[in-house]
Amino acid sequence: MTQDHLTDGAASADAMVAEVDTGARNATGFQGKLIIAICIIWSLFQLYIASKLPGMMAQLTGVSDFANVVGQARYIHLAFAMTLAILAFPMFRTSPRDRIPIYDWVLLILGVSASLYLVFFRYQIADRPGLWTTTDITMSAIGMVVLMICVYRALGLPLVIIASAFVAFAFFGGNSEWVREITNYGGASLSKALGHYWMQTEGVFGVALGVSTSMIFLFVLFGALLDRAGGGNWFIKVAIALLGALRGGPAKASVLSSMMTGMISGSSIANTVTTGTFTIPLMKRIGFPAEKAGAVEVASSTNGQLTPPVMGAAAFLMVEYVNIPYIDVVKHAFLPAVISYIALLYIVHLEALKMQMQGLKKAGRHIGPIMILVLFLTGFIGLGALTFLMIAIRSVLEPMVGDSIYIAVALVAMMYVGLLYLASKYPDIAMDDPNAPLEAPRLTPTLLGGAYYALPIFILVWNLMVKTEELDRLSPALSAFWATVFMIIVAVTHRPIKAFFRGETALNTAFARGWEDFVQGLIMGARNMIGIGVATGAAGIIVGTISLTGAHQVIGQVIEVISGGNLIILLLLVAVLSLILGMGLPTTANYIVVSSLMAPVIVGVGAQAGLVVPLIAVHMFVFYFGILADDTPPVGLAAYAAAAISRGDPIKTGVQGFAYDIRTALLPFMFIFNTDLLLINVSFGKAVLVFFIALIAMLIFAAATQGYFIAKSRKWESAALLFIAFMLFRPDFFLDQVSEKYQTVTGADAVQVVGEQPEGALVRFRVEGPDFDTGDNRKTTVTMVYPGGDPEAAMSDNGLTVFAEDGKLVLEEPFPGTPYFGQLGTEYDYYGDTPVVISQVEVENERMPKELFFIPALLLLAGLMLIQRRRATQPAF
Repeated sequence: MTQDHLTDGAASADAMVAEVDTGARNATGFQGKLIIAICIIWSLFQLYIASKLPGMMAQLTGVSDFANVVGQARYIHLAFAMTLAILAFPMFRTSPRDRIPIYDWVLLILGVSASLYLVFFRYQIADRPGLWTTTDITMSAIGMVVLMICVYRALGLPLVIIASAFVAFAFFGGNSEWVREITNYGGASLSKALGHYWMQTEGVFGVALGVSTSMIFLFVLFGALLDRAGGGNWFIKVAIALLGALRGGPAKASVLSSMMTGMISGSSIANTVTTGTFTIPLMKRIGFPAEKAGAVEVASSTNGQLTPPVMGAAAFLMVEYVNIPYIDVVKHAFLPAVISYIALLYIVHLEALKMQMQGLKKAGRHIGPIMILVLFLTGFIGLGALTFLMIAIRSVLEPMVGDSIYIAVALVAMMYVGLLYLASKYPDIAMDDPNAPLEAPRLTPTLLGGAYYALPIFILVWNLMVKTEELDRLSPALSAFWATVFMIIVAVTHRPIKAFFRGETALNTAFARGWEDFVQGLIMGARNMIGIGVATGAAGIIVGTISLTGAHQVIGQVIEVISGGNLIILLLLVAVLSLILGMGLPTTANYIVVSSLMAPVIVGVGAQAGLVVPLIAVHMFVFYFGILADDTPPVGLAAYAAAAISRGDPIKTGVQGFAYDIRTALLPFMFIFNTDLLLINVSFGKAVLVFFIALIAMLIFAAATQGYFIAKSRKWESAALLFIAFMLFRPDFFLDQVSEKYQTVTGADAVQVVGEQPEGALVRFRVEGPDFDTGDNRKTTVTMVYPGGDPEAAMSDNGLTVFAEDGKLVLEEPFPGTPYFGQLGTEYDYYGDTPVVISQVEVENERMPKELFFIPALLLLAGLMLIQRRRATQPAF
């Protein structure tokens, strides 16, 4: 491929990113400067509201509005997002790209007025809750229309259609007798619906937009600053230096660099372009066909949002929807993400084996797979040691210095200057020409030449995860704020400080470049947020419709009927729904829509079938398939971006990318039925075992799908590999065939059996009774961790107050505030002729450990390896 072709492909991909993510309009003159100024002001505003400045300014000046702006931040956030959506994204394909037409100025004034109306008249609005005036309704209608236009411009038509359908349901759904029977919803007037959507925090300005305002923007800004300062380039070069000399090295480097870039990029398309511009040409040069080169980049880039500790925007919404700390989201996501990426590295390795490829030439010592594994483990151990060292130093110095924040600042400053001094001994990290002679850079100068880029990420992870006796973890928003502040310092100072250590005289030039990186980071952070800002606002319409009408009950009943109450079929339908919606919706909006509609249905159907599915597992399931949609043909935009660089067929690239991602599509089904993969109620020792067994299982599954293990697999061998993978993923399935998992007790004796359980034992209660809405018999299963003591008191504390009647355990209506009030209190009719009863109680039987089934699986694997080894024609590595 010539340099011209490379340039044309990268330019085409960059244009796609601009059109999809940041805005295709490139206005000139004053208008262009205005767009840039608004981007900078938006980023600075988000930093302002995340800091302590509002409170300090209010105290110093006595003007409370400095602090009150934080409470009004959602309205201002959406005003900025709509402004930039109007200015940066042309309305039509024929609209001018170099200037802003008059009708856009009109839309801008209307949209900003509708948002800021809620700010300037907030006290008057608060005095008349629900009693909306004509002006309120008019501004609400204007805001809704302009928001939909902004969504169309920034994200296309699909989300507009979906949101409009929900609005139509709010107005006309009550006309259907079937809907009224299911939801008791009789329809809404224009005033009630528009007030619900716009004047309150139940609709557009709800949880999703609140998370976008308080958390997502800061993480996106952090990533933009890190990338602009050179961190993204450093990730790519380190990956090439580490893995480039291995068999099929550029493809493996593409996987690793995309995983690391995923921490700073909220967009799989931008991730594809950032890393793919360099890695795709390299992959083609060592023998990968254009479509496979693009597919490797697509598969690794789409999975970037799965990578803790900084995941996609949807992960921050998960914090609010599941009501768990962000540290728990990271914990649950860790194993599946790591396993998925290692499996993709293995798939790439198998492809290289099948095509008998080699790696890049590399000066110095050749690093083998074992050494790379040692380096990875050393890196994790070193990071842990550094963390404990900092904790120890702070603990020693704190009694002498006082407030440990100053100690932390001093330690970070020392580490930063020390790493910069080290980096000054090596040349600056620069992206090489992928068409230059094929040679991987040396690891030591590449790693140490940019190691200071890892410091802001370390600070972010520290604030998110480290907890000591003196210090609690910071919230995700505060963690991102302090990491971003330090990233700003890095962006501005790293060039002049390195120049100083090198004895260079042009410090002003270096400082000017750093300042430019800072300003460009502010601009890119804001532009990257345009789509997320308007998407979370539009998704709020869908969530608001659900809270207003109970629409999820209608859709849930339809899905339940189609699935026949079968959980596997239901999960397949939800997966397909996520993939279809994801063709037109960004991951964040897709997650909000599908999780709002289907998460309660999956939990309910599972409970009816006797399987208690944790809510986090359901949300992770939806999250995974929302991300996978980015490479799903025929509309996988990441595949089109990769094809623009590789000059391959975008449909074939998407198909091949999805084939590589089958391993990621398998994981959500596995962790629904085996929650050990999400580290739910798992000890550290068991977590290590789960990791290694699940990793082996995923590698075996990858080998089966690729038709190659040690040698080319025969069909029966691929089938055997799939069977082994299933045994390792679901050992409890086979154990259940030979031993009953639960001892079932019915009637009044059940309470006595509960009391015989040890403290901390898990007890399951099967509840049956008339459905509150239909009167039909309804079944569900709830669980309780038995705290010991009086079993009846323990059950009552959880909302399971019972009394014996005619040999049955009759359940009384749970009191509000008890754990199962939401699940049982509103679903059953406790005052009809048929009582609600606990039909059976299930306690775990003593039986053999399910891990024993790993032994036959591993023996079968060893036998298969011996069979294939005789046919092997080349070394495994």
